[in-house]
Amino acid sequence: MDYRNTILGQIVEDTRGVIEQRKQERSLASLEQDSGFNRTPLSLSSALSGEGLSVIAEIKKASPSKGVIREDFDPPMIAASYMRGGASALSVLTEPLHFQGSPRFLQQVRAEVDLPILRKDFIVDPYQIFEARAWGADAVLLIATCLERNQLAELHAATRELGLQALVELYDPRETDRVDMDQVQIMGVNSRDLRTFEVDLEGALETLGSLPDSVVRVAESGLHTTEDFQKVRQAGIEAALVGESFMRAPDPGVALASMLDILT
Repeated sequence: MDYRNTILGQIVEDTRGVIEQRKQERSLASLEQDSGFNRTPLSLSSALSGEGLSVIAEIKKASPSKGVIREDFDPPMIAASYMRGGASALSVLTEPLHFQGSPRFLQQVRAEVDLPILRKDFIVDPYQIFEARAWGADAVLLIATCLERNQLAELHAATRELGLQALVELYDPRETDRVDMDQVQIMGVNSRDLRTFEVDLEGALETLGSLPDSVVRVAESGLHTTEDFQKVRQAGIEAALVGESFMRAPDPGVALASMLDILT
């Protein structure tokens, strides 16, 4: 799929500008002095491999399609609530221009919880993986749609070299051609169409079901109802990444716990 004329294309273009600015502000050597480089990263794949449906609970203030999702936005408080509610891992948005994310949010969450943390951003440069490690992330998102095969391989290799894991995300089943499946530990399929923003959960579950058994599979986007979560679990998918439906709840962790209770 050609993503360049979609919102993803605009975000990636803007991200490159943000990266260049950050490179001017901090060198790799400086990032390596941060506390994140002195801790042993947690295993996201292990955290998602338990019995039942594991949940990566997302901490997200806003999105391009929905605007501000949560006005009362306190990342450490939300993280603690998610941990009490049974989250297997957390996802923290760090993209500043379209999602109102910040590196500070990830650092605050790292200080609050002892769960694997996914840096949710638009990774197009190895520099961002150094940032992720420095801030305390355990994994990064690599979106196959906006990366050529060689770019994806380079970023995946850099992730491994820094001791982190990658959640490789697909929007289209044909994008598996860009991925070296022998190297993939965790793969997600986003059920939202980048051009129309419509959700096709059944199509995403079909793609996830076609992946090798060795891969931890993650359903992403458009999960709102009990029926949605039941479909994911009944399909035998190991995990779901959920943000908006929890973030709109008065207490995100309580909403997560209620959903998990229904599934047990």
